Amino acid sequence: MDKIDVAILQILQRNGRINNADLAGQVGLSASACHRRVRALEKAGIISSYVALLSAEKLGMASSVFVQVTLENQRRENLNRFEEAITHCPQIMECFLMTGDADYLLRVSVRDATDYERLHHDVLTRLPGVKRVNSNYAIRKVFRRTALPLAVSEVNQIK
Repeated sequence: MDKIDVAILQILQRNGRINNADLAGQVGLSASACHRRVRALEKAGIISSYVALLSAEKLGMASSVFVQVTLENQRRENLNRFEEAITHCPQIMECFLMTGDADYLLRVSVRDATDYERLHHDVLTRLPGVKRVNSNYAIRKVFRRTALPLAVSEVNQIK
């Protein structure tokens, strides 16, 4: 990757719907050369998908809860069962296997405290192998990034 690839990625992270001609003009390439580079970035898996970012607030899902989940044990089959089960809950937006006191950290999107109480009681505590659930309710979102930080010097190391 070079500085033009990085520029393409930075622009696409801000506006995934930009047309190829405008993208090419912003990075100083012909439309066909720009198109080839974007396709190469897609083929390499650097661009994994294109999505629309929705307003959780406007859709009534503005509350975020960060949930630490501790399992009864960390045997591979228990981790696999838990990970498979959480993929079926659309309110779980992200899940990370963690080091430290808890095994998993989840980011959950809910309408309000009542909605979270239902999710906690009916879903989270009933997931396979769950020993303990510790919840932290976000007061407000300060900011959210969807774009990865890209610097030419760091990205040049990716081959």
